[in-house]
Amino acid sequence: MKPILFRGASVWDGSGAAAFPADVLVEGSRIKTIARAPGHPNVDGALVIDAKGRTLMPGLVEGHAHISFGGAVNDSDLGNIPPEEHVLLTMRNAKTLLDHGFTSCYSAATSKLRLDVVIRNEVNAGRLPGPRIRAASPEITVTGGLGDERKAHMYYESFGLIADGKEEIKKAIRLCCREGVDNIKVNISGDDLSPAAHGGLTVMTEEEVQTAVNTARDFGKKVNCHARAAEAVKRAVRCGVDVIYHCESADEEAIDMLESAKDRIFVGPAIGIIYGTLYEGEPFGFRRDSEIGRTMERVIESTAAVYTELRKRGVRILIGGDYGFAQSPQGDNARDLKHFVDLLGFSPNEALQCGTRIGGQVMGLGNELGQIKEGYLADLLLVDGDPLEDLDVVVHEKNLHVIMKEGALYKDCSATAVIEHTLVAQ
Repeated sequence: MKPILFRGASVWDGSGAAAFPADVLVEGSRIKTIARAPGHPNVDGALVIDAKGRTLMPGLVEGHAHISFGGAVNDSDLGNIPPEEHVLLTMRNAKTLLDHGFTSCYSAATSKLRLDVVIRNEVNAGRLPGPRIRAASPEITVTGGLGDERKAHMYYESFGLIADGKEEIKKAIRLCCREGVDNIKVNISGDDLSPAAHGGLTVMTEEEVQTAVNTARDFGKKVNCHARAAEAVKRAVRCGVDVIYHCESADEEAIDMLESAKDRIFVGPAIGIIYGTLYEGEPFGFRRDSEIGRTMERVIESTAAVYTELRKRGVRILIGGDYGFAQSPQGDNARDLKHFVDLLGFSPNEALQCGTRIGGQVMGLGNELGQIKEGYLADLLLVDGDPLEDLDVVVHEKNLHVIMKEGALYKDCSATAVIEHTLVAQ
């Protein structure tokens, strides 16, 4: 590939520092030079992209991805999709994520065993457009837990892989590892949208959770978990889970435990699905004046309180809001940045770091992904506008004038797109 030079950009580098004017040179898959002196560097034969003061920032990382989820109202809707159509849906979702500036995604779970794996492999081979993917297992759950949609008189598939007791847990995880996943997902608590166990219940035993972690470690895999209840969060920390999602009912003891493990773990509120259910769910049967609406209001309030404390204590927090349901469609994923600010009290700079620098760390690439630094992978977005002033510019695909993944230009309309937002002074 020819070297690519971004000339005259306002660089937000993902570190948390203020944006600064610079030229950025990309050679191969990596960032070669960041030059703050005007007119440098000069590289013969480089493709020059005139940024004209637009914001150059790291590519986004979806930290709670479900690339095989699409349009579901009930969890069983995902089980009802035939595998052939489900592969195509997952392909489209991967492209949608990249179209919206997500150059990486850490999968929280897949809805059929090999969907994440096969799309990851095709993307890595260059045969499909999509972000780099850490592929996940289905959601390993217990009878009656989130993901078990069965009834005594009728069998339903969902996104759950049901396993009870140590031996079934071991077998399920070994199966997923054999089939090539990167991450294991376990559902320790219930969920308020689940038919049997609500979010305040902890339904997977500590022995089962510890067995899951130990077995995954034997295969060198990370472990994610669904943990809404306080005891579920504590169980996850005690057993060594790597990524703990939700956590909105965490009490003081659970918050202290999360802080004690902050150099090892990541957490993610997954606020998008809660917001979507409360404010945009009525067409799908979720009324604000119903019990589920009142529950979602309480979840938003408790999430704000818990994550304000976790942010103060330096726990690493990921964006990603369970996108892929009817009320939280794929493509809206960057709305989590605004939710972090509007609902959870983050500053725009803090929210963007959750979606870039911290995302690079959960991908296992913290020393080369998620920031604009010399030697780092060239995952870059050229954005029309200043995300630090208005995060809405990142949400809309039309404002992403350049999308670069590992030095390759996936999208470049920088020369032809109309610049609609105020430019940084040159």
